[in-house]
Amino acid sequence: MKFVTSFLAAALLLAAAGTSHAAMRIEDDHGGQIGTYITKFERLRSSGQSVVIDGLCASACTLVLSAVPPNKICVTSRARLGFHAAYDFGMNGRMTTNPEATMMLYSMYPTQVRRWISARGGLTPQMLFLHGRQLQAMYQPCQEPAGHGPVGQRSVSHGSAGRALPSPHYRPDPLRAHFAGT
Repeated sequence: MKFVTSFLAAALLLAAAGTSHAAMRIEDDHGGQIGTYITKFERLRSSGQSVVIDGLCASACTLVLSAVPPNKICVTSRARLGFHAAYDFGMNGRMTTNPEATMMLYSMYPTQVRRWISARGGLTPQMLFLHGRQLQAMYQPCQEPAGHGPVGQRSVSHGSAGRALPSPHYRPDPLRAHFAGT
């Protein structure tokens, strides 16, 4: 039993070490339930991975800004963050703004992002988009080879499937792939 525990601990340590150099790439993430994203991004922070925002990251996806340290996030020229108030589905399936969840969401963002949101009237049901020079003034630009996305990045697109999709430049590590489901 002690051997099995030691083996599992060593395997997890190797898996974590292998992912510390990797980067997750966010390209087309429209968000979802806040709790799910908090959990996902807390794990991402613990892994030591960097994040490349290379397209739309909207709604709950923007919580990556609160979980991952700013020095582990870079943005491409295509990066676009979308912010809005939190909502619930009320009677008859209608969306209603949830003021408590909206305040919690707002308070989780870094100070510079909160200032930007406040200067535009706060979190409302209408989407606010942060992109371009304003976003690159807050987060470091990614180093991209001409005509390509960041090489060696893991791409995440949550469109309708809600699962990670490899980028054309991603070369999977068999050991990391083996432990990805644990």
